[in-house]
Amino acid sequence: MQTQRRAALLCAGLLALLAAARSAPPLPALGADLSQTTVSGLSSGAFMAEQFAVIHSAIVTGAGLIAGGPYYCAGHPGREPFIPYLSNAMSVCMNPLDAATDPPDALFLWNRTRDFARAGLIDDIGNLRRQSIYLFSGKSDRTVTTVVVDQARNFHDLAGAHMLRYRDDIDAGHGMVTDSGDDQACAVTAPPYFNNCKLPVARDILNFLYPGLLPPAARQSGSIVRFDQRRYGPQRASLGDDGYVYVPRDCRQGGCRVHVAFHGCRQGVDFVGDRFYVHAGYNRVADSNRIIVLYPQVEANPFYPYNPRGCWDYWGYSSRDPFAPDFYTRNGVQVRAVRAMLERLAQPKGTVLR
Repeated sequence: MQTQRRAALLCAGLLALLAAARSAPPLPALGADLSQTTVSGLSSGAFMAEQFAVIHSAIVTGAGLIAGGPYYCAGHPGREPFIPYLSNAMSVCMNPLDAATDPPDALFLWNRTRDFARAGLIDDIGNLRRQSIYLFSGKSDRTVTTVVVDQARNFHDLAGAHMLRYRDDIDAGHGMVTDSGDDQACAVTAPPYFNNCKLPVARDILNFLYPGLLPPAARQSGSIVRFDQRRYGPQRASLGDDGYVYVPRDCRQGGCRVHVAFHGCRQGVDFVGDRFYVHAGYNRVADSNRIIVLYPQVEANPFYPYNPRGCWDYWGYSSRDPFAPDFYTRNGVQVRAVRAMLERLAQPKGTVLR
């Protein structure tokens, strides 16, 4: 019995050592300036960018949505008192025509947003008036259709967005739009969801959200840093073990702005490796303009929390109670996780993570 116990302890110790050896280092403290934070994303990442921009509008000055709809889209009214969040996410917020349902109602969602602000669940909606909003909808996208993105435009019109640009003139499928010859044809919708439409949309977004940027760096001076995401949320947050951040060389000294780029479904590292955080198109622009790019990661899970395609949560799968979800508030676990990552980046250089 004693021998078995010692063997079990030895085995546990070896497993702990292996886990520690594999663990990524903590997210670095870089003294970042969060007052000009911006966000963007594709598909579920676009919905997440929209959520984060509305919830934390006190620090987020702009958002880029590629194939994404309005805030709280999955809260589209159902049969009271039941709101079918998941059903809405898969129908109203994606391809309403194919689902034989109405598109999201921007006015209804705006009124709910006002209610949430009055209840203190999100930041003051007056902040939304200073935001710049970039929207993109591909003419061949049948996954998240143009009528859904139209309602994101209408939502931000109601909010009084400072500037708004809407690109719906390109025959793109559902994917990250690039100008890379290594990516698939523009109108295709297929994994890994990177489409060469001769438009570097990541660069377009950053140039719109931060007017007056310098041209992209010919050669990047910075580096990709892998960091441990496990401290930022419980299991139900569906976060991957590791996240990534691009840090330009000049940002090691502090004072840089931060852009958060949310990948789409089936675009996390388990599906596409480094393709999104290395090749989506943000880093070269960020490098020459002192912008840190944060690439948080969600992982696929076929069990609990049920997230088989590795999507960001815009319908409530990460909420403790799926019938009373909180994904659209400051209390949503994914929202809290990303905010905590930003706060870490803003800490003075050398601050020890406790």
